[in-house]
Amino acid sequence: MKFGFFSSDYSDQGTTDDGSWKFCGLDKTQRMFAFGICFAAGALLSILSTLILLTGNVVAFAVIYSCGNVISLFSLTFIVGIPKQLKTMFAPVRFWATVIYIVLLALTLALSIWLKNFPLSIVLVIIQFGALIWYSASYIPYGREIIRRFFGSCVTSI
Repeated sequence: MKFGFFSSDYSDQGTTDDGSWKFCGLDKTQRMFAFGICFAAGALLSILSTLILLTGNVVAFAVIYSCGNVISLFSLTFIVGIPKQLKTMFAPVRFWATVIYIVLLALTLALSIWLKNFPLSIVLVIIQFGALIWYSASYIPYGREIIRRFFGSCVTSI
């Protein structure tokens, strides 16, 4: 298994974990609904945060956008379970993508709240979004390869 940011190994992929949510009394169907609701709520928060951005309130934008991303990321635990989610997040194939994403999430929140620097917050959110795309692509077979080829063809066509 390759260990690195650009690795395309998918050996850590697995099925749902039925045991992790048993203590909550959730069956498989309920967990799928919970996943959908949680993911949609996180995505909605992230999208609606752009309306707040139009008001110029960069702190509220960064906080709501980042919270939306965390909620969306958490939604996967309803499908695979908390232990498996943590295990796959820090698997060698996506270790650096996870670390970079979490660091950017924290930086976005911290610097937006303390510095209240509008351009810096926007740049951090854009980079955070890119890190989320790269992290998410690691769960899709050949997802990172597709991104590499797309941007490689864009660069060579310039």
